[in-house]
Amino acid sequence: MGRLSGKTAVITGGASGIGAATVRLFEAEGATVFSLDTKPVEAGRSGAVCDVSDEDAVEAAFSRVASELGVVDVLFNCAGIAVRDPVWAAQEEAWNRCFAVNVNGTFLASKHALGLMPSGGSIIHTASVVGIFGVRDRAPYSASKGAVVALTRNMAMDLAPRGIRVNCVCPGFVRTQFIGGILADPGRTARLTAMHPLGRLGTPDDIAKAVLFLASDDASWITGQAIAVDGGFTSGQPSEI
Repeated sequence: MGRLSGKTAVITGGASGIGAATVRLFEAEGATVFSLDTKPVEAGRSGAVCDVSDEDAVEAAFSRVASELGVVDVLFNCAGIAVRDPVWAAQEEAWNRCFAVNVNGTFLASKHALGLMPSGGSIIHTASVVGIFGVRDRAPYSASKGAVVALTRNMAMDLAPRGIRVNCVCPGFVRTQFIGGILADPGRTARLTAMHPLGRLGTPDDIAKAVLFLASDDASWITGQAIAVDGGFTSGQPSEI
């Protein structure tokens, strides 16, 4: 039996990257999965096209979740966008959109999932190493992910009496479209890789495995935590001084 056998799960941002890897892993571990994304999910999988920053769209999507799944055991909030600028260069529209998807979207999906979680469960948010560790030229993205970390802790306190655990993963630099600009430059890729003590960049599956643990009963005494999955990036820099 899989670690999620008989469980139902909703994954936002499930059409690509970390979200898609988590959909595949959850299914392999026995879960019935419903994905939300601005892009259609793969043929043969359950899902809805949904902008998580739009409450009407989120509410409609969870009406479908209620019809298809009945209850939700696991919610993984993975939908997100990146805006990489220092404060003086950031545009207000881009700043607001970053918060609308990364923070408001996490809030809205959680809000509408909670009505389908009458018997406890697990909610996992996606923050980032840049929400807990300073990295240059990422003010909007870093601020939004720091907000997700704070939201995780508050939700964990509020929902513990209901038997709902709330944690977040803080991915490091993972080989997805989010760092496509870096990956296109071999020199930058080499420098970034050298900043990871374990000697490589992450893969979507690396993050999905951590999410699976937090979703499973193996993590039944873990809540309110921001867990870095980052090859050691936030533990310190490996170069000698």
